[in-house]
Amino acid sequence: MSKIPPAIGPYSTYRETTDLIFVSGQLPINGETGNIESEEFSGQIKQVMENMALILKETGKTFDQVVKTTCFLTDLSYFGTFNEVYGSYFNEEFPARSAFQVSKLPKDALVEIEFIIQK
Repeated sequence: MSKIPPAIGPYSTYRETTDLIFVSGQLPINGETGNIESEEFSGQIKQVMENMALILKETGKTFDQVVKTTCFLTDLSYFGTFNEVYGSYFNEEFPARSAFQVSKLPKDALVEIEFIIQK
């Protein structure tokens, strides 16, 4: 059984094309329990990054092959913590990135990240 959280709606977790893999937004859901287990932002961003790692492993890719991320935070006051945890998963060449504050995320999550992987 995959530890990657399943999609919570009518969409795919990821789709592959010839050159790229497009990954739907990852919430801080523990794939084994189906729940958001941390109420703290730092715990939620760590879970999102671990979910990204699981998808990368399943597709045979690494964080070095992530070329673009789009990040959604419910409060930009978490931006420093976000950058610290997010940055720890990448090497020197970071992907291109957009980050936005949004009013609400599914399941009342505090953070969500979608990303594109180069094959």
